[in-house]
Amino acid sequence: MTATLTEAQAGSPRHRHSLWREAILSLRGNRVAVISALVLLLMVLVSFIGPLASPYIGDEINLRIANHPPATDHWLGTDKYGRDVLTRLMLAGRISLTVGLVSMALSLVLGTFLGLVAGYFGGWVDAVVMRVVDLLMSIPGLPLLIVLAAILSEFKVAPESRLYLVMLMLSLIGWPALARLIRGQVLTLREQMFMRATDVLGLGLRSKILRHLLPNVLPVLIVVATLGTASSIISESSLSFLGLGVMEPHASWGNMINSANNLVDFRNHWWLWVPPGVAVLVTVASINVLGDRLRDALDPKL
Repeated sequence: MTATLTEAQAGSPRHRHSLWREAILSLRGNRVAVISALVLLLMVLVSFIGPLASPYIGDEINLRIANHPPATDHWLGTDKYGRDVLTRLMLAGRISLTVGLVSMALSLVLGTFLGLVAGYFGGWVDAVVMRVVDLLMSIPGLPLLIVLAAILSEFKVAPESRLYLVMLMLSLIGWPALARLIRGQVLTLREQMFMRATDVLGLGLRSKILRHLLPNVLPVLIVVATLGTASSIISESSLSFLGLGVMEPHASWGNMINSANNLVDFRNHWWLWVPPGVAVLVTVASINVLGDRLRDALDPKL
């Protein structure tokens, strides 16, 4: 009988894992995903902790050493104002990563809320939300950002306030696609048997949405948030490169690349634009690779 019981236990589903545990195990076994996560962690640590260990101040001007090439005292050289490029690169990473994460978080909150409401209630609520989504998605994102940023420049908004407004602008163009995606998921989920069971049990609206619908769309939210962060970093860098995003004296990867805006700097002062360009490339590529692997790990069809 003991042998029979052991065989039954061996064939039992006791080794089954939840979706999240399966996803974590899948990511841990994926070398590319692990490398991408480690690169992102390194970028975050360097950007937020690195400036504390630097002997230089990011906006300290010293014209006597302007455009100094990389050396032992300045590992990545200096810019046209004599500021240490490595220190500004780390400070720029702090701003660029913060803008990308905060704008994506705002888009996530607004898009998830409106998507859940539109998908669950339907009717005129769905119609109003989706018409606003269609209107915003019909306007190209980058031209809209350029117009809004040009308005900020026209009103001479202070650099400190401009940083927060750039986050709001990026979240403005980020939430419509997310709301449409969540709405589609909710339209499918609300017809499932577990949602009909909530009606039979008489559960409240809050319980239905927060405890039953929202957990089932979390895998999609995580993947979209990961990929959306990379898109926000690219958009912020593009605006700053055009002189319409983060402004001096604050540093971002985009306005650091913009510092080499003439042929002389482009040819002779490569340390001004290559490091921030490489930082954008490595960060965005790592986020996209990690997002793709997350999508594969969290897709229940796979």
